[in-house]
Amino acid sequence: MRKEDCFYLGKIVTKYSFKGEVVIKLDTDEPELYTEMESVYVEFGANLVPFFIDKSSLHKGNQLRVQFEDVYSDEEAESILKCGVYLPLDLLPKLTGDKFYFHEVIGFTVVDENYGEVGTLVHINDKAAQPLFEIDSDGKEVFIPMIDDFIKKVDRANKTIHVNAPEGLIELYL
Repeated sequence: MRKEDCFYLGKIVTKYSFKGEVVIKLDTDEPELYTEMESVYVEFGANLVPFFIDKSSLHKGNQLRVQFEDVYSDEEAESILKCGVYLPLDLLPKLTGDKFYFHEVIGFTVVDENYGEVGTLVHINDKAAQPLFEIDSDGKEVFIPMIDDFIKKVDRANKTIHVNAPEGLIELYL
């Protein structure tokens, strides 16, 4: 499986028992959707390796306690600690309206209600305190905070995101 064909589900953060169980910190608002999975892909270097699940259960909110097939010792669990966990893109629940997955809107054109066409969305920076749209406007970077009040419409058919940025914000970058 190629990483481009998958979405990031979470990370194996700790061992749970001496029998190989691990805890995956899920990167989702709906962890209950992922309790009945049969398998996941675990990232080893540049490769995604399939791991089949014997059993799993929710653990402390957005964490999943998992017993993988063929991982039955402390040492085997240690070997997958801190690895990313992925699932194929076709398993993502479909979103509608103004909700979107970050990967789904890359390449969309961003249009501001007052400024007009700003540019192409090239990245979403979710490392900051507030996620930011990173937009390429003819070679210049424009950053618009991803705040619900700013996002007016996500038009999947025309690949556009309509925003209402604070007055002067876009001009600040250009």
